[in-house]
Amino acid sequence: MGRGKVELKRIENKINRQVTFAKRRNGLFKKAYELSVLCDAEVALIIFSNRGKLYEFCSSSSMEKTLERYHRCSYESLEEHSQPAMETQKRYQEYLKLKSKVEALQHTQRNFLGEELEHLDVNELEQIERQLDSSLKQIRSNKTQHMLDQLADLKTKEDMLLETNNMLRNKLEEINTSIQTTWEQNAPYSRYPPASEGYYETPHCNSTLVIGRGSAATNEAGGAPGTSAQQNASEFMHGWMT
Repeated sequence: MGRGKVELKRIENKINRQVTFAKRRNGLFKKAYELSVLCDAEVALIIFSNRGKLYEFCSSSSMEKTLERYHRCSYESLEEHSQPAMETQKRYQEYLKLKSKVEALQHTQRNFLGEELEHLDVNELEQIERQLDSSLKQIRSNKTQHMLDQLADLKTKEDMLLETNNMLRNKLEEINTSIQTTWEQNAPYSRYPPASEGYYETPHCNSTLVIGRGSAATNEAGGAPGTSAQQNASEFMHGWMT
């Protein structure tokens, strides 16, 4: 006949319980050792008796390293699984905070625009008024400073343009002076050209009026241009006296 199934329960007899603990503890250590050798596995076994006495077995050189490996493998996986839920909860809390801030800012903006003022008391209205006055002063100060900066920039540009204009004027005067000097040196008598150029030729009279006989003697057009003024005067006097 086969052995029947033994019900597992606490052994009431103290001596039998201690003997069974010692036998099964040694058998468990043996099985752990065989498992580590046969399968090349890292096995760690920790047993506490009912009196609190520690019994341990470790196939590696250090129980602490095996426990660190156990914590690293078990708790990191747990953190990885719990990380998305924690991250989602954290982001949701940040969303609620930002939402409340946005709603408060929108309410304040509507109050600054003169809206939804019915539920505000006198103190709150005075506070809004002071804030608006302070904002207006700041805006006007910034506007004035901006205008002053623009004026300073325009003044700087004006000075630069005036300086450039003066430089160009000086260069132009230098060029005109150089041109005038060169012209005077190359043509000192240009205002009064010599008589050889024909500007001051003495006009010659080609006809003589004879009074007394009612006839006029006219020289030929192709006459000699070398007739002297003395001969003309003599002919004029003879004709007059005749």
